[in-house]
Amino acid sequence: MNRLHYRLSAGMLVIVAVLGAAFYSIDRYSVRVYHEELSQRLNASLAMYVVNAEALIVDSRVNREALGELANRAMIINPTAEIYLLGRDGQILGHGLPTDSLLVDKVDLAPVRELLEGSLPMPIKGTDPRNPEHPKIFSAFPVPDAAGNGNPAGYLYVVLGGSQYEAMAAAVAGSDLQRMIAASMLLLVFAAFVAGLLLFSVLTRRLRGLTADVRAFTERDFERAPPPPPASGTQDEIDQLREACHFMAETIRRQVASLEENDRLRRELVTNISHDLRTPLTTMQGYIETLIIKDGQLEPAQRQRYLDVARKHALHLGRLVQDLFELSMLDSNGVTPAFESFSLTDLIHDVVQEFGLEAAGAGVTLKIEPPADTVTVFADISLIQRVLENLVGNALRYTPAGGTVSIALIRSSAAVAVAVTDTGTGIPATELPHIFERFYTAEDESDRRSGSMGLGLAIAKRILEL
Repeated sequence: MNRLHYRLSAGMLVIVAVLGAAFYSIDRYSVRVYHEELSQRLNASLAMYVVNAEALIVDSRVNREALGELANRAMIINPTAEIYLLGRDGQILGHGLPTDSLLVDKVDLAPVRELLEGSLPMPIKGTDPRNPEHPKIFSAFPVPDAAGNGNPAGYLYVVLGGSQYEAMAAAVAGSDLQRMIAASMLLLVFAAFVAGLLLFSVLTRRLRGLTADVRAFTERDFERAPPPPPASGTQDEIDQLREACHFMAETIRRQVASLEENDRLRRELVTNISHDLRTPLTTMQGYIETLIIKDGQLEPAQRQRYLDVARKHALHLGRLVQDLFELSMLDSNGVTPAFESFSLTDLIHDVVQEFGLEAAGAGVTLKIEPPADTVTVFADISLIQRVLENLVGNALRYTPAGGTVSIALIRSSAAVAVAVTDTGTGIPATELPHIFERFYTAEDESDRRSGSMGLGLAIAKRILEL
């Protein structure tokens, strides 16, 4: 986060420096344009006064004495003014400057006409004969023709801010005032940078705290999530980020705990499967080997008993493998429910009929407490049948002779509840939280009439979750 703080501060410095330089440049430009417009407006009539003072063209000849005198007077009044007498085509006919100082001998008359017509806003810049690459503001006025035909004989062209002005401007550029302005700009940039450092330090303080919390969360192996943001109605983006990090960390913590639990269950599953597979296999192997070794010595009744025991354990092993396969398919989302409308009342009657002989053989009464009318539900009929078979079979297994297993339908406005109850020995309250775990059995082995792998309720729970 310190890197982010430094990057933000560096970015702030660059922005402030660029803005300061841009402001300084814009200020210098606006001051120059303002000064040029003001100077051109103030001296707009200068050329007119010079033209009206003396006749500058007499009999198509330049009155150089009058032009030189007027140029000296004008420069005394305004030292930055440079006077040129132009012909009708812009050719320089005379001036009051050293001859070798002019770089061009002709002036573009388009800006002159624009100034005289007033078609463009000031400042209007024209050709500077002594520095043609840098146009200058000027004053101009037509010189009348002595013939009086109304056409000008030429133009008086006064450059404002000529070479002398540029020399003075260059000298002023290095003055104490300019240095003070530059120092003030640097001071403002530095002050803005320091203020940006303090501002970004305050703004990133909570981000640094969040980074420390997330780093601590990862270093503690995802044991405890970062604290949530304070509950308030005015949460900003950082509070929302903290809330999202808290939610994400809680999700990661739960997933890690779930993975650890799944790993524990996997190890237990392997252990239980090994035990439950080993017992029937060992028993089957023992009886089959006895039949092979003592086949001629066994009585028919004894041989039949050995075969019945082997068959019983083979069926037990088959049910175990089938339950394991079914539970594995359910856990891996390999089963997709096929929803349809069907009569739950008829399905319960079918299940009761299926277990009728087993209940009668065990001396247990199996009955239904049906509703007043037929109950139709929207579900997967085969999966619901599997749940009912597991519940009824589990109830019959642990209900002693003379007991009762009943199935009741309880309707509500939008759903129906199925209750399978029995008069068996029950389950201790301390063991109730574990009855849906795989391979968990809470019954006394002496009360069991058939083997149970502890998978029936786990399968029922997973089906109902689907």
